[in-house]
Order: sequence, then C-alpha cells, then structure tokens
Amino acid sequence: MAKRVLLLTQWFDPEPTFKGLLFAKELVSKGYDVEVVTGFPNYPGGVIYEGYKIKFIQKEVIDGVNITRLPLYPSHDSSAFKRILNFISFAVSALFYNLFFLKKVDVIYAYHPPLTIGVVAVITRLFRRIPIVYDIQDMWPDTLKATGMLNNEKLLGFIGKVAKWVYKRVDRIVVLSPGFQQLLIEREVPESKIDIIPNWCDEPSLSLITQPTDTSIAEDKRLKIIFAGNMGKAQALDTVIDAATHFHNKAEEVVFYMIGGGVELKRLKRIVVEKGLTNMVFIPQVPMAEIGWYLRQADVLLVHLKKDPLFSITIPSKIQAYMFLGKPILIGVEGDAKNIVNSAKAGIVFEPENVHSLIEAVQAMLLTDRAKLLEYGQRSSQYYSDYLSLSSGVEQFIRVFEEVTQK
Repeated sequence: MAKRVLLLTQWFDPEPTFKGLLFAKELVSKGYDVEVVTGFPNYPGGVIYEGYKIKFIQKEVIDGVNITRLPLYPSHDSSAFKRILNFISFAVSALFYNLFFLKKVDVIYAYHPPLTIGVVAVITRLFRRIPIVYDIQDMWPDTLKATGMLNNEKLLGFIGKVAKWVYKRVDRIVVLSPGFQQLLIEREVPESKIDIIPNWCDEPSLSLITQPTDTSIAEDKRLKIIFAGNMGKAQALDTVIDAATHFHNKAEEVVFYMIGGGVELKRLKRIVVEKGLTNMVFIPQVPMAEIGWYLRQADVLLVHLKKDPLFSITIPSKIQAYMFLGKPILIGVEGDAKNIVNSAKAGIVFEPENVHSLIEAVQAMLLTDRAKLLEYGQRSSQYYSDYLSLSSGVEQFIRVFEEVTQK
C-alpha cells in the first residue's frame, strides 16, 4: 500500500483550489502520510496573503497535513510575461526542493495547471524513480487560447509539444470529464492510462450557514436566479444582461443575483446602470462561510459559459456546489456539463450565448410550480451524492495511487 503521497501543486489553501486542504485531509484520514509542496499564497490577486512572507522554505502542519511552501514570483495580472515568470519561478523552487530535500514518497500527485508542474514532476521521477498521477484540470494550450491569455501560435504550439512530452512520461492521468479523456486519446495518449474522476465541491464550507449582515435577498419574492463565481470573458454574461433586460421590460417577477468578481465586473455593472435594470443585482465576493447561505436563497442557480469547443468538455466547478446544495440548475454550457444536468434531471438546459434560448428557459422556470422545483433540487442532490462527492472521488484516487505503486 502506498503510504506517503506528495501533493505537488502551485496553488493551495488559503488560495482557492479544487484539490487543496480538503483533499489532503481526507487522504490523511485514510491513513496516508501527506506532504504538500506548494508556493506562498498569492492567487488570485497576485499579492502575498497577509500572515505570509516569502522565504527559502516554510514548513507548517495543518490538521495532520505537512505543508512545504517555496518561493515564487507572485503575479496574476494580464501580463503574459509576469504570469510565465510566476509559473517558472515556482517550478525552479519545486524542482530544487524535490531533488535535494524531499523525503522518500511512494507516489507524486501533480496538479495541473500550470504545465510547469508536470515538467517538475517528470524530472523528479527521472531522478527519484517515483510514479506520477497527473491531474489535468485545464487542457493546455487549449485553455490559454480560448481565454485569450495567449495568442502567439508558435508559443501555443511549443506548449502543446511540452504537454505531449509530459503525458508520455507520467504513469497515470486523471481528468474531470469524458471530453477531456477523448481529447487526450486524440493526442495519442492510451485510453488505459486515463481515469475520469469528477471534481467535488468544498462540502464543509458549503455546509456552513453563516448569515451575512445584509439579508435583504431573503425577502425578495421574485423568482431568484443566482450566478456565483468568476465574471470573466469565458462566462459571456452579456447574454444574461440581455435576458434580464427582456424580463425587466415585461415586468415579470424574475431577478438575477450576480455574486462574485472578475475582469468583466465593472463593464457589466456599467451596462446594467445604463439600462436602468432593477432585476439584476450585483453582490461582491463573499466569504466561503457565507456563500452557502446565499446560494440557499436561490430558487434557481445559473451556469453559463461562452460557446467554445473547449467548454463543451469542461465541467464548471460551480455545478458540483449547486448540486451539493440541492438546487435546480439553469445551464447554458454544451457537452459534458449539460450531460450531467440532463442525466440527473436536475434542471433546464439552454443554448449558450443565445438570449432567446435563455429567455425560454427562464420562462419555463417561471411556469414551474414550487413542488417541481423541489424535485429538481432533490434529484440534483442525489446525483451529487452518488457520483460527484468528496468521499467518492477520494476513493477513486486511492485506487489509482495503489495501482501505480504496485507496478
């Protein structure tokens, strides 16, 4: 049995991440000795978090998880050069630590993005002979191009070649959706090397029901549609504004609550003010302790991504959070994400970036009685418990860890 696991990840708590402290603590509870090698927290703002100061090595223990923090260049702005420097600086620190200071481990769990983590893991494997389980959360270079972070075709091509080099040399690859698996197969990765393990949500945080100071949303009697999360170009939220404009002009009892921040937030708020919309309300990003309370106020929870081939194989993390809370889902995403909601019979699907399709979906929700909405929510919660939960996901990872260490 593999007993010592290295979690190699550039981002870790208190930074927002899919496979952070929650994952590590669950492995510890299963009898694993876990060391996390990560950077000093600076994501998403690009500023080192309060209480931390960059130094050569910082060791800490949280709930039985051994955490090693290494120096990096903190950055997360729009400058591609600074972002690359951020990735490379941590990669250099992590590689140096792994080769000269890392105690013996049985398996490396490497979290991608960024791709530099995969490079570090492979070089570590070359010298230390440790098997690698490589968890791909974003498909590079596809994501870089789709989000507009990088448009240089030569550089994108180089990144694609490096990705293939990494895929060939890791022992197993874990992906979050069937679409990711198919894309890797098309890139000549053997199907037997790929496991599909969906992400889970932060169950403990969402289980908290800490009431915020302003509880006015609870008094709103309109059909409350809540979107929570990043408001960037990928979310294409102009479509939602257009739908809100339609219902505002029709004076129908529906309101969109938009919770969070992002690069598009100022522009979106300006449009809403210019249009004089009273049925679209922006709420600043709230602490994790309160987000569960806010989402529980929703009648319907909204997911939307722009129409792009990459997003048809992506499963937005908010889907797991919405389903865990047992709420009906209004989803404008193609492919794997849509298939989950359809399989669970957990809500209504509309075509992304198609305002008429969204309007029809909202009207269907308006005509749905409360009992039917509750049924959507119950099926949503049951599907999460059966297929997407933390306990289910960790058991699958443990199986993969055991298989790679027994070769």
